[in-house]
Amino acid sequence: MNFNSHSDTVVAIAAALVNTLTAGEARGRAYAPPPEGPALRAAVTDALSAGGRRTREATDEEAAELTGVAAELRVVFDAVEAGDVDAAAGQVNRVLDRTQARPHLERHDGEPWHLHFHGRSSSTGDDYAAACATGLAIVLGGELYDRLGVCTAPHCDRVFVDTSRNGTRRFCSTPCQNRVKTAAFRARTQQP
Repeated sequence: MNFNSHSDTVVAIAAALVNTLTAGEARGRAYAPPPEGPALRAAVTDALSAGGRRTREATDEEAAELTGVAAELRVVFDAVEAGDVDAAAGQVNRVLDRTQARPHLERHDGEPWHLHFHGRSSSTGDDYAAACATGLAIVLGGELYDRLGVCTAPHCDRVFVDTSRNGTRRFCSTPCQNRVKTAAFRARTQQP
């Protein structure tokens, strides 16, 4: 299941930013984003590589900006999970308005022309916020908005984008799926 190549990329980056830069729970444990400095820069660089293109390390300024962007994007995933698509769309519109996302055709890395969205400023944070919000707007504006999700495993609130054929993904990762299956198996085998 694909939206389109660039939308898929920026939606994957949105999920990676949320999972990397927002506090909560992950795989059964409390999760805190990496502290400032090299660990945060490396984590942000990895999240931005979810699209498979970024090569240079994020700067401290970019990491700080993108931490704020991740908090804005988290609202979208949480609202969709709660069944409140209106709230999700409202949040995407707020980010689009804030960044004044503007379309721009680009061709790079041997790919054909495709649409990018940039923010009103030249900051990396605004550019990624504009691109991610636009990608999420494309998803929310179509029939596949329920492909955005929050892990249903206990003690995990990491987000995901369901790209499976049948659209039944419920977990952020295989480890979370395995935790739930193991707990269910143990519960069944311990009953008298």
